[in-house]
Amino acid sequence: MQAENSRIRIGSRGGFKEYLSLIKPRETSLLVFIAMVAAFLAGNGTLPFERAGLIFLAVLLASAGANGLTNYLDRHFDARMERTRRRVLPSGRLYPAENALYFCLALSLAGLVLAWILHPLVFAADLAGTLAAVVYRKRATCVFPQGMIAGCAPILMGWLAVSPQVSWQLLCLCILIALWLPSHVWSIMLAHQEAYRQAGLAFFPINRHFKFVTRLLLVFSIGLVLASVGLYLASDLGWLYLGVALIAGLMMVYASWRLTCSLSSRAAWTLYKLSSYPYLGLLFLTMALDIGLKI
Repeated sequence: MQAENSRIRIGSRGGFKEYLSLIKPRETSLLVFIAMVAAFLAGNGTLPFERAGLIFLAVLLASAGANGLTNYLDRHFDARMERTRRRVLPSGRLYPAENALYFCLALSLAGLVLAWILHPLVFAADLAGTLAAVVYRKRATCVFPQGMIAGCAPILMGWLAVSPQVSWQLLCLCILIALWLPSHVWSIMLAHQEAYRQAGLAFFPINRHFKFVTRLLLVFSIGLVLASVGLYLASDLGWLYLGVALIAGLMMVYASWRLTCSLSSRAAWTLYKLSSYPYLGLLFLTMALDIGLKI
């Protein structure tokens, strides 16, 4: 088997589809989207086309580079789990792995250059987010603080590129992301808890009792609703946003409550699927629509 694998891995391989998969296009597109909405909010619904294009490219390159680097750093763990072993690096569809490393470093560097052109504070947010995404991984909780910094970086980049100053609205956006992260990250880890353990990963929440983590997720879900209402109070967002935020937030609370009651991997997977595009994507889309309707 080892000889066969050696023959398969001779030479360089990987095309457009492999490099696209490497940068996690769904996750990258969500990060770019929330950054653009943050920029739109910072400009009170006004965003010059040229500025918008530069922000879009900077966040796209930064997010793609950081996501690709995490894939590169996690490739050995991914190879040990059924859910992830078919990704481009552990499967050998993109080989050698150093090609992926150089590609992602180039993306990250290009993103930093554009971020500097936008504003030094945008550069600082980009650099902090990239470092948080790749340093000290698979330790402690992987959400606090490194995940929180990496998750807030696109919002900070989008906002500071338009309004280079901290406001209560920006702070509420970052708190919203910080409270959303556990539902998104820990839920998928609970859904595949045994696979993570077999891969040799023993950080939170893998190292804690399933029931304790589900109760903690319920608390974070309730906090998420409060944070979304806090954003409404701290901004010019209207009833459209508030209504969607309350309905979507209560759906997250209900999904977390179901997980607490059932303690099942299926319920954890449901919470994970609900957390990304149905919840966060819809919430930010409503923010943009709410501001846009007032112009």
